[in-house]
Amino acid sequence: MFNRLAAGLLAGASVAAIAAPAQAGTAEPVRSNSGGANWTTTSIEFKTFFETGEITDRALQAAVNNSGWTAEEIRWGMTKFYAVDVVGVARFLYSEDGVKFLKDQTRSYFPYWKMKSTAVVALRSAIIVDSVDGSISSAGILAELPVAFRLANISGSYDGIQNVCAPMNCEGDAQCTSLMSWYVFLPACVQVNSQLPEPAPRQTYTPPARPLW
Repeated sequence: MFNRLAAGLLAGASVAAIAAPAQAGTAEPVRSNSGGANWTTTSIEFKTFFETGEITDRALQAAVNNSGWTAEEIRWGMTKFYAVDVVGVARFLYSEDGVKFLKDQTRSYFPYWKMKSTAVVALRSAIIVDSVDGSISSAGILAELPVAFRLANISGSYDGIQNVCAPMNCEGDAQCTSLMSWYVFLPACVQVNSQLPEPAPRQTYTPPARPLW
């Protein structure tokens, strides 16, 4: 119980550490910018897609078209649940390897306002908060982002490419670099890396033999 409470407090601290302007937050989980153009896909538009399969946003349609997957594959992948333990998730994401993982996973996708300076904290917060109920999904992580995120494609700074965490399981540039494909693979990678060790088997007590005298 203490470990779960501690993990919850860590998640809360992560959220508090990146307090943002009132207009930011999970209402704008994906803001794309390329050159001088900017697009925003809201949480409502993602929710409509996840629940009905209908795409009501041009930017989301473009993201799906450029993902390397069909819309139905993206929808299925992002709403699939993975069983996790919040203690294991927090332990991994606060470890040295976990921080390296989070840095790698926010190559071009990070908070809109603070950018790289709060990328690790923001993504970690979303993953941990989503894992509190014992499961995570791409849709759940996206919904728990504490601030607006951008996918940056800025000449000389960021290339709009995301490091899909399971490169051995993707095929082609689109599947291995796109934001939607990155989201599909993210929870599975967290699940694998956050597994807690199996408890040691309890030793059976064997009473001493009774003496014959």
